[in-house]
Amino acid sequence: MKIKEIGFVGIPVTDIPRARKFYEDVLGLQVSDEMMGGKWIEYTVGGNTLAIANVGEEWKPSDQGTGAALEVENFDEAINQLRSQGVPFAAEPFETPCCHMAVVQDPDGNKLIIHKLKPENEKGVCK
Repeated sequence: MKIKEIGFVGIPVTDIPRARKFYEDVLGLQVSDEMMGGKWIEYTVGGNTLAIANVGEEWKPSDQGTGAALEVENFDEAINQLRSQGVPFAAEPFETPCCHMAVVQDPDGNKLIIHKLKPENEKGVCK
């Protein structure tokens, strides 16, 4: 088997209107597609797709489940905006040799990584 690319990142949610408020109003994502009578919402992020869905008992949110890393233009600005809106942090901002990261939680407790890769000339050893 050879995997060519990531098809999408899917995040299960319990309440679509509440989740949409977070993903659209707080994170600023714009809907690119809506399916299954509004139970599946997709957002184009760069060349990729992030989906939120409420499709039943077989796929439920978890604070230990799959997480998506969202690359931001300005890390400090993004962190300040999230704090001002009362978004809970599962991991406070931290720095690695390659990047800056923080982990926030959506209204269902799903973890999202707020990420800013360092420019090549600022990177340390990333391995």
